[in-house]
Amino acid sequence: MRMKLLGNKVGMTQIFDESGALIPVTVLKAGPCYVVSKKTEEKDGYSALVIGYDDVKEQRVRKSELGVYQKANLSPKRILKEIRVSSKELDSYEIGQELTVELFKKGEWVDVTARSKGRGFSGVMKRHGMAGAKSSHGTHEYFRHGGSIGSSAYPSHVFKGKKMAGHYGASRITIQNLKVIDVRPAQNLIIVKGATPGPNRGYITIAHAVKKLTPAT
Repeated sequence: MRMKLLGNKVGMTQIFDESGALIPVTVLKAGPCYVVSKKTEEKDGYSALVIGYDDVKEQRVRKSELGVYQKANLSPKRILKEIRVSSKELDSYEIGQELTVELFKKGEWVDVTARSKGRGFSGVMKRHGMAGAKSSHGTHEYFRHGGSIGSSAYPSHVFKGKKMAGHYGASRITIQNLKVIDVRPAQNLIIVKGATPGPNRGYITIAHAVKKLTPAT
């Protein structure tokens, strides 16, 4: 079963394995998450778990939503996420049940999703890695420009998808196949090899890898 947990990115560090090799890792705080409600085939047309993460004040949620939390005997949550499961798997979970990092094991592969850092309005060199214009032979005030964008008299318009300056970052990014180096249930921490998107303290979603379901060797 491919499960997901919500959490926060703590930051990056490095550790050494048994052979003394240095491994860059990202520390993620995952959960505890709670089952807020269930979606069923009979009522909703599909089966899923709705999990919540990060407590929030009652004044910050709608009264209609507050009733859902009160019915589940849970405090209001800042983040909600649906996890698609089969009807058979749905029956193995109860409303109000706690989900922790123990869902993941050392050596497994995971996918981490987060919103990347927003960089505002950026030029073509920063946004697309363009080289820029030559800085010699009479070039003036044109060093970081994008160059010509036209297509001559025919078809006489800018092609859709042309790489230009614009809003850069703040996109939903998923990094696949990150190896779990360690799981620390007492601290709700999971340590994965490599980098994950987003800033420190940003919200992340961690899930069993969709392309690698077997433990790493």
